[in-house]
Amino acid sequence: MTSSAGRGPSHSGVLHEYAPRLVAFEFTSPAKASSKQNSLIFVGGLTDGFCTVPYVSNLAAALEDTDWSLFSILLSSSYSGFGVQSLDRDVEEIGQCVRFIRDLKADRIPGAPSKHGKVVVMGHSTGSQDVLHYLHAPNPLPKSDFDLGLEHLHRPELDGAIMQAPVSDREAMLAIVKSSNDPQEARAAYDQLVSTAQIEPWSADQFDNILPMKMTAKLGLPGNAPLSARRFLSLVSPGSPEKPSQDDLFSSDLSDQRLRETFGQISTRGILQSSLLVLYSGCDEYCPEWVDKEKLVQRWQKATEVGGAKWDANSAIVPGAVHNVQDEGQKELIDRVMRYLMSL
Repeated sequence: MTSSAGRGPSHSGVLHEYAPRLVAFEFTSPAKASSKQNSLIFVGGLTDGFCTVPYVSNLAAALEDTDWSLFSILLSSSYSGFGVQSLDRDVEEIGQCVRFIRDLKADRIPGAPSKHGKVVVMGHSTGSQDVLHYLHAPNPLPKSDFDLGLEHLHRPELDGAIMQAPVSDREAMLAIVKSSNDPQEARAAYDQLVSTAQIEPWSADQFDNILPMKMTAKLGLPGNAPLSARRFLSLVSPGSPEKPSQDDLFSSDLSDQRLRETFGQISTRGILQSSLLVLYSGCDEYCPEWVDKEKLVQRWQKATEVGGAKWDANSAIVPGAVHNVQDEGQKELIDRVMRYLMSL
């Protein structure tokens, strides 16, 4: 149903509180929910939240007559929260959602074991970093001073995992600086922010140091979102490619050794129970022109397979698709996701 002019469409579904202050929206009517035993959890990228990625509702519609339901998940890092969170916190919260949905679906199907239904996590953009971090990082995660209050529970297994538009935040930001109206000013802002973040990552009372928003806006980041020195350094990873940060997973200049430590560890962790589906947008505006997409994705596939995990045959560079796949390429994207899900 579409609302009045100037507003977006409305969506029927069920809102679930999967953890305190955290919710997920299930795109299905309560009447059909009981028959949908399998679940696709969608994780957005930086600044994303409910209905901010155009193809999500269309993907949910494509799943309407199947036994799959799509959950759009909100994390602490959703919307403007990305700048003060981390991949560690994201995957802990995704794990909470996976456990919640497994229990929810088991309750809907009396007598069924908790793993009766399948659960797949699909990440868009920086959500893809969440997916890869979920699959390759130690399980449970080691304790960290950066994420106080996290329980660091053992992350549940996944029946499938999808990465869509897995671009490098570091390379995207460097490309924005290079192509800005005043590259010299943008580069000066970049260098000053890196220096400030490295010198003063913490405030005097040991809280995150928040960088000046008027400076971060010059790098294409939202001017109304707080960004900590810690998360900024993780996103721009000034020590790369020699010493990449936690967030620097997809840059084209990373070494084969780095890929062995990320893609190559998927099989070792034993979380992914099937193959990895990777869908790179062929016309992704955040992918710098100097990046050879085909070669880059081939390197990821090689690292994944040499490590012992499976690379799904439906993986592709989607022709004509921009970063969030607004129009062109959307049908092919949804078709490939559907074929993947139906094969599990």
